[in-house]
Amino acid sequence: MKKITTLVLLLTIGLVNAQAFKGKGDVKFDVGANFQNGGSGIRVSSDFGLGENMSFGFVTSYLLSVSKDDLGNKPDFGDRVDVKGRFNANLGNVFELDPKMDIYPGLNLGLRNFGAHVGFRYFFTEGFGMFTEAGIPIASYKTDPIGFDKLNNQFTFNIGASFNL
Repeated sequence: MKKITTLVLLLTIGLVNAQAFKGKGDVKFDVGANFQNGGSGIRVSSDFGLGENMSFGFVTSYLLSVSKDDLGNKPDFGDRVDVKGRFNANLGNVFELDPKMDIYPGLNLGLRNFGAHVGFRYFFTEGFGMFTEAGIPIASYKTDPIGFDKLNNQFTFNIGASFNL
C-alpha cells in the first residue's frame, strides 16, 4: 500500500516548467525495471527527437532474475540480453495532453524480433520524470521460439525514471 500511495503522490506533484517531449533535438534517457514471464531485469533506453512528433532511439534490457528451464538449466548472457532500435510517434500534443505528459506508440527492431510498444512519460521537473511502457513482438526471427528463446519474444512491461538530457 505504501508503494501505491508513493506512486500516486509522485504522479500528482509536478512543477509548471516540466515538458515531456519538446520535438526536434529533444533527448530522453530512461532507466527502469523490465517485467515479463519467466524473468525480470533492468532496461535502459534513449530517444532523440527528429521532429515535432517523431523520435528514434535505442533500448537494451538484461534479465537479472530468470527461471530455470525444465532441465534445470540457467540461460547464458546471450539469452538474457536484448538490444533494439526504435521509432516513436510522440502524441502528447496531438491529444492535447498537459505538456508534462507524452504518450508514444512505436515500432522496434531488435536482436530477437520485430515488435511494437506503447509508452507514457510524465515529467515532474524539467529534467526528471517517470515512464511506463509495454511491448509485444510482432514477428520473431525464429518461427517457433522454444526454451530461452521465449525470454525476449513475449509481452514486456517496463517502469522507471526518465531524464531530459
